[in-house]
Amino acid sequence: MAMAKRFEIAHDTAFPKGAFLRGLVEPVTDFQAEQRPDGFRPQQRDKDTGLPLWQCTVIDGDDEAGRREIGVTVKFAAEHQPVPPKNTSPMPWTPVEFVGLTALPYVDDSGRRPRIAWSFRAEGFITPGQAVKVGEPKAVA
Repeated sequence: MAMAKRFEIAHDTAFPKGAFLRGLVEPVTDFQAEQRPDGFRPQQRDKDTGLPLWQCTVIDGDDEAGRREIGVTVKFAAEHQPVPPKNTSPMPWTPVEFVGLTALPYVDDSGRRPRIAWSFRAEGFITPGQAVKVGEPKAVA
């Protein structure tokens, strides 16, 4: 049986207590590329699609998440910068639900002991509980 490295995962499985956008959606810097004449590095591109990569930091709402798991980075491969839903909550962070979420486990050996960590990608995000109807776009872009 062959299992893909990156696999689809339901938002509620990855973030059972919710996810909250902290900050902005920003381009992923390509540190492997040479610096441009202006001193900046280009935006990283997805290896499979060639699309620009974007990222955001979300706060995992799970009280039992360890300190290393509270702030989670989610990346998007999209031609244009993904636009998050409007924050209508009284919180400073925007509640979000990821659409087309995938996960990739990897070994993080940057601490005292190696641990399994997760790399997340999504097609987009919506306001939590917003139903996606057949024929409508799944992602907010």
